[in-house]
This record gives sequence, C-alpha cells and structure tokens, in this order.
Amino acid sequence: MKPDIEAANRELADARHTGKPCPPLRGRLLAEGDVESAYRVQQLQARAWQGRGERRVGAKIGLTSRAVQETFGVFQPDFGMLTDAMAVGDGVEVAIDRLLQPRVEAEIAFVLAKDLPNPQVTTVDLIRAVDHVLPAIEIVDSRIVGWDISIVDTVADNASSGLFVLGTTPRRLADIDLRLCGMVLEHAGEPVSVGAGAACLGNPLHALQWLADTLARAGDPLRAGDVVLSGALGPMVPVTPGAAYEARISGLGSVRTCFSDGGNQ
Repeated sequence: MKPDIEAANRELADARHTGKPCPPLRGRLLAEGDVESAYRVQQLQARAWQGRGERRVGAKIGLTSRAVQETFGVFQPDFGMLTDAMAVGDGVEVAIDRLLQPRVEAEIAFVLAKDLPNPQVTTVDLIRAVDHVLPAIEIVDSRIVGWDISIVDTVADNASSGLFVLGTTPRRLADIDLRLCGMVLEHAGEPVSVGAGAACLGNPLHALQWLADTLARAGDPLRAGDVVLSGALGPMVPVTPGAAYEARISGLGSVRTCFSDGGNQ
C-alpha cells in the first residue's frame, strides 16, 4: 500500500490536541513494517514542534527491554526526539491531562560532553563522549487507542514519547558498571517494576551505541549536551491519577515523579 504520510501526521497531531487517541496507523495509512515511512511521519511532527519554538535537547531509545518488546510484539529498538517541552523537574507534579494514556518506566540518562558524528562508534568512543549519567523516569504515552501498537505505530508516534524526569545527582560513567545496576520502581512504597541495566539490550551502553550509529548514518548525529534516555530497565507501569512513583537505581540514586488526580483539570 502507498503510505499517506500527511494523513498519519494529522491524526497523531489531532490526538495530541484533542486528547482522544486515534486508531492504529498500520494497515490504514502506513503499511505493516514500513518503518521508513513511519520515521518520515515522526520527522513531520518534530518539525512542527520546533516551529512552535520547542528546542531539541536529545533523543530517547525505545523498545530496548525484552519485557516491553514482548508486551507489544515488537522486537527491534526505535528512537524519538526529546524537546525542552517534555522535561519535568525531579518531584514536580505532572498535570494528568497533559497526557492520554501515560505509563512510567525507569531508565538511565546519558548526558553527552562530545559529538558522536561517525558511524561504527566504539565503546571507548562512547565512554569518552559521555559527561555523566543520571537516573531517569520516562513518562511514555501513546496517541494510538489502547496502546494497540506495532513498530510502525510507535515510530510514527515519536517512539511513544511523553515526558521525562531526570535525577539531580550526576555520576561518572567510569565509576559504574551499568549492566549490574539494579532498578526498583515504587508506588506508595511498594515495588511495581524491577529490573537491571542488563535488561536494556544487555547493557545500556549497547543502546547508546545503536542510537549513535543509527543517527550518524542518517546525517543527524548526537551532539554535545544531548540527553539520551537508554530505554526501559524493566516493565512499564500504567499511571494512576494522583499517584507518585520513585525509581531507585543502584549506583545512580533515585528520581521521583507524581501526577495530579485530574479532579481540577
């Protein structure tokens, strides 16, 4: 089938504006498995956000956890753009009506000190390029009704991006073995998701390496100052209005987010 890039972009934009999710794009506007066209849709959205004054601050990697992949039947990573409008402070309340179908997941954030302009980046290149790492919570969201997504749907939808929260205490990458970082995501003091760095493509550095190579080949490489979210270290958790969530990652510390109950929204 011929992709309808403009129509797919309009439906996703309308869903963001109205707060009403749209049907899956696959099989209607984009062919199943047409990832190239899905990224073209994503690029149209990114240009619109930047046209409204949003500033690119980095990128997110998605579908790096086997648990998340199995949830959606998607077995390859993807990526999306992060803008300054998506950033939320540690512990700052999020208005629930900013989102459609939010879920939270704990991740590791890389903050770059150097550009990564070349493909086939090595692990040594990555370690030299990373200024520091932080614990992070990504508040993922989907403009597709019921999270009924394939790789095409999530890629077009900016890798199911929503908002992100970074911890406040930076750690040097050289001091931590990210594979062995245990993660617990808690709600009301109870664990709701557990995992480890090894759940993210075997090592969060592998996820960063995949993204750096992919973007360099596309001619839009990662730059100094960029924030890169590694992808989930464990299962994502649907958000309960009025709830608070805290992610604890060994060696990195903790990060917290909370949501309004929607009663006064």
